[in-house]
Amino acid sequence: MTIDIDENYLLGQLKALLAISSPTGYTDEIVHYCSRELERLGLHPELTRRGAIRAIRQGSRRRGARAMVTHLDTLGAQVKFIKDNGRLELVPIGHWSARFAEGARVTIFSSKGSFRGTILPLKASGHTFNDEVDTLPVGWRYVELRIDALTHSLQETRALGIDVGDTVAIDPTPEFLDNGFINSRHLDNKAGVAIALAAIEALERAGAATPVDTHWLFTIAEEVGVGASSVITADVASMLAIDNGTTAPGQNSSEFGVTIAMADQSGPFDYHLTKKLVDLCKVEEIPYQKDVFRYYRSDSASAIEAGHDVRTSLVTFGVDASHGYERIHTDALLSVAKLVGAFAVSPVEIQRDLQPISGVEGFTHQPTELADQPHPTPAEAKAASRADSD
Repeated sequence: MTIDIDENYLLGQLKALLAISSPTGYTDEIVHYCSRELERLGLHPELTRRGAIRAIRQGSRRRGARAMVTHLDTLGAQVKFIKDNGRLELVPIGHWSARFAEGARVTIFSSKGSFRGTILPLKASGHTFNDEVDTLPVGWRYVELRIDALTHSLQETRALGIDVGDTVAIDPTPEFLDNGFINSRHLDNKAGVAIALAAIEALERAGAATPVDTHWLFTIAEEVGVGASSVITADVASMLAIDNGTTAPGQNSSEFGVTIAMADQSGPFDYHLTKKLVDLCKVEEIPYQKDVFRYYRSDSASAIEAGHDVRTSLVTFGVDASHGYERIHTDALLSVAKLVGAFAVSPVEIQRDLQPISGVEGFTHQPTELADQPHPTPAEAKAASRADSD
């Protein structure tokens, strides 16, 4: 069954999600938004104490359920120190370079309300510092937050209600182009959330049946490594994470089609589940490529590290300049959403996975036999040997 993804719905959700600030630790409002949308789509969201969401779409069986996981939180910053001049020293929330913070417009969330401001290098004026603006080192110690409020001292900033530990949200500044390219901060992972919602909408619109329950999971602390550690139940046998890929030199990811991750810094993804995704791409004629990420982890890693015995995989939409000035293409978003929908309705092939523990009967095999290879003729072998020597 081919799942028809509504492009207008997907892009509309992405725009709405980008408009809601949600750096890790400040995700309540996007949790409310996502919960309302899940209810509108006909699902019943359940929340953990801190706000991770689980919404189960019922299938033919409860056991051996599948989970689709994506995260609501984004990168951000936090007030580390209030300077004597009233400006703010920052530390990052999540792993990202201060080089991409310079010039960013931001919102500071204080106990007395929000304030606007700009992150600037310590030497921001060429009229004052001349060439020193170009030689200042890159790092969080070399930037500061200028508050758009009347303050020139530590005391005046504190009087505004701003204090150490306050959360700073970075403006996404999205731009949706007619040629399909989308430029914005926080595409990691607002785009993944939009993909999940679009897949749910398509399944509901089609009245699609699934062989097992599907747990749609939305986590709130992936950027700091917590992710799906505490929102998975024992019924889940396999988990598909939806996140960004990295289109950069030395990587095989693309801003078009689906990028299927074969491994990240936590190790290889499940062989059988990854192969199934590749096979689905072939059957559904979804363009795809494979990649390996060396400096990357996702919700899958946090689930495995927390002790959950689930098969994990990762499908990504290629992002150029990830954790920086990010860009994606609509083609990748639609391709990933189509694959997520196809996986949801696909049959369960490893029946043993319906039980958390069972005997060796039915346990999987991985191919080990030698590949068929053509035998060169003597003339071909001689020609190859001559070419090697040359």
